[in-house]
Amino acid sequence: MTRIPPDRIAQIEARRDELQAMMATGDLPGERFVAVSKEYAELEPVAQAAGRVRRLRAEGVSLDAMTRDGDDELREMASEELQENKAALEAAERALALALLPRDAADARPAMLEIRAGTGGDEAALFAGDLMRMYQRYADNRGWKVELISASASEAGGYKEVIASVTGTGVFARMKFESGVHRVQRVPVTESGGRIHTSAATVAVLPEAEEVDIEIADQDLRIDVYRASGAGGQHVNTTDSAVRITHVPTGLVVIQQDEKSQHKNKAKALKVLRTRLYEAERERADSERAGARKSMVGSGDRSERIRTYNFPQGRVTDHRINLTLHRLPEILQGELDELVGALIAEDEAERLATLDG
Repeated sequence: MTRIPPDRIAQIEARRDELQAMMATGDLPGERFVAVSKEYAELEPVAQAAGRVRRLRAEGVSLDAMTRDGDDELREMASEELQENKAALEAAERALALALLPRDAADARPAMLEIRAGTGGDEAALFAGDLMRMYQRYADNRGWKVELISASASEAGGYKEVIASVTGTGVFARMKFESGVHRVQRVPVTESGGRIHTSAATVAVLPEAEEVDIEIADQDLRIDVYRASGAGGQHVNTTDSAVRITHVPTGLVVIQQDEKSQHKNKAKALKVLRTRLYEAERERADSERAGARKSMVGSGDRSERIRTYNFPQGRVTDHRINLTLHRLPEILQGELDELVGALIAEDEAERLATLDG
């Protein structure tokens, strides 16, 4: 564990006090006050963690001195308290080191959730539907809002593809670990012989971009409108409301036809396009960083299988951290916190190890 030097702790607390004093004067102009308030809000939890480490270190020094002075009873009592202090200090040092780790700038953002049926035909589409319901329930449990952007339903049920926007507190920070190939092992309802089939669906979780993040020039877009149609070629409506947007420089294409309004379809398509361009830019920046950390967790590599849902055995296995939970029904009901918490803890441990190195 990296030991944060005392002067760094003093520096953190001094800056927090300085920001507090600046806000208390009431002399800051509007924009400056907003900037100072933002820095203070981000620094305050770090300063609290630093203060706890400072106090526990000072307490440890006092207790250590007491173990060598005074009568036997006092020394024994001080020795017991010193052990408790060391355990508390170790936890506090870890909390401070975590607080000082660089944050993913996208963690606080909403997320674009994309689920696509993979190998397995109708069964894969049904599984994609199961995953979508799982994330909807997880979002409900955390007080997040899910807005359906587009959906391509399978005739047998479920989805060939579904895209949704998830908004709320800390959405991307918790959802980003879901990107990858999810595999299901179960007996399909259409299987008369009772044989277990393996199917897969791909999940992509992207941080949502705002207009200020990605500027899209009008001349870089080719926008086509046409009549939306449903399954079997039946017309959903009689107006040219479906929108296909092509981003000419990258070749990215987004199609949106779920809304009856051309204006709404265009707005949703632009939202998806902006998010995909933002993610492409993030990936480019990540790959250009010298010695970029390729973490087993949260690497965003969507080609690798990350999780298996085994129905006959009622278990879910996350292959990145070798964690198996025999709670499949509860997990499909949106009880994902144990899985997500373990992935976050593993990610933090690996980042701390990198820091120590």
